[in-house]
Amino acid sequence: MKGTLKFITLFALIGMLGCSEDPEGPLLSDLYGEFSLIAGLEVSSDAVDFCSGESVFFTAEFSKSTDWELRIQGLSSGSEKIISGKSRRLDATNTSWNGSTTDFPLFRAEQAEITLYVPEDTLYMKDTVSIDVPKCDEGFVLLDFESGENPLWDEFVQSGGQMTFNVDDVDTAAQGQYYYDMAGEVNWDWLIGYLYVPSASFSDSVLQGGNTLPLSGDPNNVYVNFLLNSPVGITNELLLIRINEDEDLDGTFNGANEDQYSIEIRNVDPGWNLYSFKYSELAALFNGQPTNAAGNDLHEPDKIHQVEFLFLANPSSGYSRLLMDYVVFTEGGPLDP
Repeated sequence: MKGTLKFITLFALIGMLGCSEDPEGPLLSDLYGEFSLIAGLEVSSDAVDFCSGESVFFTAEFSKSTDWELRIQGLSSGSEKIISGKSRRLDATNTSWNGSTTDFPLFRAEQAEITLYVPEDTLYMKDTVSIDVPKCDEGFVLLDFESGENPLWDEFVQSGGQMTFNVDDVDTAAQGQYYYDMAGEVNWDWLIGYLYVPSASFSDSVLQGGNTLPLSGDPNNVYVNFLLNSPVGITNELLLIRINEDEDLDGTFNGANEDQYSIEIRNVDPGWNLYSFKYSELAALFNGQPTNAAGNDLHEPDKIHQVEFLFLANPSSGYSRLLMDYVVFTEGGPLDP
């Protein structure tokens, strides 16, 4: 009788292991069962407007829990989003997509191809979705170069060799179609050229009647974000970003008694790279070294009057080049592309 009881108990235990949904232990079918496809890849919608808050998700079902990867690629932009996991089912809980990207550039209004890959069975399935409107990033866009050069920008280019300071679309932009191309060789000076963007280059409606950028006054809440791309073979690039505050709100910046905060960027990797900085953490610099700001030494992003981009390289290092795109001030956190 005892032997029979043990047999029944063991049989029941195996049955429980094979059928239980207990998250503390794997199903025997997941451990030893053969993989098969129960339901193929489907998209929740044929088209999506991400800017209005819509999202899209993908569904599929397998006979057992398995590793999977969804790769979403923009057919025009080349942008890519990767979602991966391990489960029996793909649904809104594990595949929802809001238009964000894993690898730049950002998605555009375009067709996107979705590929589902299951390594265990070398299974590939494909579908498409139309991005009617791409994701809208919240924040103040200082530069995206989609409207070309603004006549109110202040631009200076040295008279060196192979000089290029202009809006271009020869290479793939990080966002949209256009980017800013800075390049040249100057063998007598560090400065190759600069681009100054004053608040006056924006309309009165954007500036809300003032002469400073429409940002919060909380420096711990404001972030400056931008995308840079150093072409393969370039190693001597130096970008100096200077942010000028108009503390007395007289419509001008006086470097002798108003604050200027800076960002220095070197060693940019090839391909588009996102840089994000909290405004309160920016330093005042003198000859590249931290110093006290010339004004009240308080970070006040609501008083930003002009942003300056200076492209430099050691004059003995030869030709240098750097691409820049999508300069955005965000609030509450860095840019989430």
